[in-house]
Amino acid sequence: MKLLWAWLLATLFLAGCATQSGPPLIPGGNLKPITQTDLGEGSDHRVMTMVPPVDMWDRIRRGFRMPDLDNDLVRDREQWYATRPDYIERMTERSNKYIFYIVEELERRNMPTELALLPYIESAFNPQAVSSARAMGMWQFMPATGSDFDLKQNIFRDDRRDVVASTRAALDYLQRLYDMFGDWQLALAAYNWGEGSVSRAIAKNQKAGLGTTYSDLNMPAETRQYVPKLQAVKNIVANPAKFGVDLPYISNHPYFTRVALTRDLDVDLAAKLADVRIEDFRALNPAAHKPVLLAAGTPDILLPWDNAAVFERNFKAYAEGQYASWTAWTVSRTMTVADAAQRSGMSEADLRAVNNIPPRMMIKSGSTLIVPRSARVQEDVAAVVADSGQLSFQPEVVTRRTSVRTRGSESVTSVARRYKLSPASVAEWNDVPTSHVFKRGYNVVVYLPVRDAAAARVGSGARSTSSSASKRKVSSSSASSRSSGARHSSTASSKRKR
Repeated sequence: MKLLWAWLLATLFLAGCATQSGPPLIPGGNLKPITQTDLGEGSDHRVMTMVPPVDMWDRIRRGFRMPDLDNDLVRDREQWYATRPDYIERMTERSNKYIFYIVEELERRNMPTELALLPYIESAFNPQAVSSARAMGMWQFMPATGSDFDLKQNIFRDDRRDVVASTRAALDYLQRLYDMFGDWQLALAAYNWGEGSVSRAIAKNQKAGLGTTYSDLNMPAETRQYVPKLQAVKNIVANPAKFGVDLPYISNHPYFTRVALTRDLDVDLAAKLADVRIEDFRALNPAAHKPVLLAAGTPDILLPWDNAAVFERNFKAYAEGQYASWTAWTVSRTMTVADAAQRSGMSEADLRAVNNIPPRMMIKSGSTLIVPRSARVQEDVAAVVADSGQLSFQPEVVTRRTSVRTRGSESVTSVARRYKLSPASVAEWNDVPTSHVFKRGYNVVVYLPVRDAAAARVGSGARSTSSSASKRKVSSSSASSRSSGARHSSTASSKRKR
């Protein structure tokens, strides 16, 4: 019986082998090694080494997939970087916080890992970098391009600086450019020069019967050197010993993690609860350029991997007072900085500093200001304000105390109408009721813009006012809106591009 069962099983096995579909389990003939071409972009072949990367540099090298560029510009840039070891050390040390996340995103999208080196070229991995053309962040987004890729830009935050949001936008943009041109070098040229400029350069070469590769196109000097710069950094990362460069060790491990933000929270308090230096907190959360984080506009914050649990534990246990000492105030009318400061309980200098208000400007109606949060205010800032708060200005109108003669029996209202003033202001300046009627030839005190004041004095033959009475004032509906002058200027600088 045992022999019969063995015979039946053997017969079934052989029958299954004879009728199986598809290729044999072991191919016949001579084995052919897989070439580099077989592993190129778009190939179905994938070889995964069993040895994990020793560090981030090793991991990046394994994902190199762009064609190499070899010309004199590349060698010139290699020499430039290789002779500046301090510069390479500073920018690679700075990248330690961000590069793991960028490489993870590139691998998830199946994009070349050379692109993780692009922030070295754009900003030296400085998320606070600002160009002369107002491009901003690690990936150097212009305001309009940032808006095209859903990067929030308001008074509370600028997502062009945000590590996660700007990386998402940059990789979206680079992938779109690659899909458009079918070539990574052209995609990079378009990232620097603009897709329209590259398209026109290609069309011009096609019309002239010339080549249309990156090397063939006529470009500005900056774009001409753009890919060679990236190629030079790639070559140094691929073989640092060849260039006498010592790359700092960056572990193949996430540096930061996301933590949900459930309440408006002062930046200083957030760093304290996470037990990190304020400089390190701002390096991971560079988009938040105000002293407060608004939960409605900032759903999460980035913290060093080992500090996230510390923050969450301390946040739950915090019982010393308000989480946020700042809030947002949307002004209902155009006002001077001095008036806004008085209403918000701040000094004018502090209001200017916190909100980056330039000198000789008034705050326009509908603008949103960062102001101290009073004990009576318990609610966090609403999402509509956190997402869209803007600060707009209009120039101050410098006025001078002037006396104008009445042309007959004129009322407060008729004088105000003649000079486009508020009747209440004219009445207050002359210490009379708004219904008052002046006698013929009476000298009425008004505050007019400097040019109008000079013309009014000439026209009415009025005497010059005393030096104490000719102080500068800001035109307003009441005397209380007189400007006290500004000291602070905006510190926003700007840099270049696209």
